[in-house]
Amino acid sequence: MASGGKKKTTMAKLNRESRLRERRAEKKARKEARKLASTEAPDALGEAATHEPAGSGAVEPTLDPVAQPLADV
Repeated sequence: MASGGKKKTTMAKLNRESRLRERRAEKKARKEARKLASTEAPDALGEAATHEPAGSGAVEPTLDPVAQPLADV
């Protein structure tokens, strides 16, 4: 059953609240983009950081460094 009472919120207030929600969503998206960009930034050695999702199960084998003599030119 519909209420016969007077509408208590004006369109101006509804519009202000709508703009506020949009600004907050945009701010959150910018913050998440910055956070994502910082995790994808190259590390101090100049190599691109590679991130596997947690729980992916992919395990790379570790390789031991092997000293080999340089070829004479």
